[in-house]
Amino acid sequence: MVETKPSLAVKLGKLRLEYPTLMGSGCYGSGQEFAPFANLNKIGAVVLKSVTRLPRLGNPTPRLVHTPAGMLNAIGLQNPGIDWYLDHEVPKYAKLPWRVVGSVAGFSVDDYAYVCERLAARDEIAAVELNISCPNVASEGETFACDPKLTASVVRACRATTDKTLIVKLSPNVTDIAAIALEAEGAGADALAVINTVRGMSIDAETWHPRLGNVTGGLSGPAIRPIAVLAVYEVARVATIPIVGQGGIETTRDALEFFLAGAAAVGIGTANFTDPRIPERIADELRDYLWNRNLASIGEIVGKANVGFANVYEYEGDEG
Repeated sequence: MVETKPSLAVKLGKLRLEYPTLMGSGCYGSGQEFAPFANLNKIGAVVLKSVTRLPRLGNPTPRLVHTPAGMLNAIGLQNPGIDWYLDHEVPKYAKLPWRVVGSVAGFSVDDYAYVCERLAARDEIAAVELNISCPNVASEGETFACDPKLTASVVRACRATTDKTLIVKLSPNVTDIAAIALEAEGAGADALAVINTVRGMSIDAETWHPRLGNVTGGLSGPAIRPIAVLAVYEVARVATIPIVGQGGIETTRDALEFFLAGAAAVGIGTANFTDPRIPERIADELRDYLWNRNLASIGEIVGKANVGFANVYEYEGDEG
């Protein structure tokens, strides 16, 4: 019989989290914005919006379109660039009680390495996510995340700049996501975020024009959850590093699908726009779920629905 509260603690490389929940990049600000509404002591970490080497204005408007069971977005990586970001934004994160994960985007391998090194060097940043769903200007615009070798090149270059945890965010818009995952792991990734948004578009039947200013965008929300769960299931059969499962999580039952498929932690994104208290509720209900089954830690359910689960990392037995 479990006599103490079940542990929700998880490790992603060197990054230790009290809760296995990460707030998706660009979906929770730095967390401070939601402090008046949610108990932020019950979240694992906040992944910041992706930053690039140079400032970007982003895509033309409209940038957001509501869809059945989801949302299309085409923000276009709008950000002030790494110089301004380090001077004006990052210092604000020094005293936050939750862990902050930086997110890096780029259009060349050198871009990623440069921004990763500068961002990871800051004490305010606990880990770095590599958003590799960007076009490589040196390879005829081919997306890094869609090519195993390009993925490996980015991860290897960033790995050489820091020993902090690197979380590589994989794209679902590929034929074999497991192959991409293996290349990322082999190049030095500490964890994998599975998945990013699914490509899509919406057309206005009255105007006969695409609803997004960029024509296409990334679909997120519950509509993509089955795609994401399958991706986690497939990646977990080959990868031996932790997986952050994400895509359409709104409830504890949704999160449990990802854990059972092989995710060590979960990312919550679009749902936060509706209710920023969802991560807190999921944390409480996960602990109840484990308690009711006499389980001591979240690690005891990871991969239990995946007959080919390959992960061999260990969970901590308590919350320290």
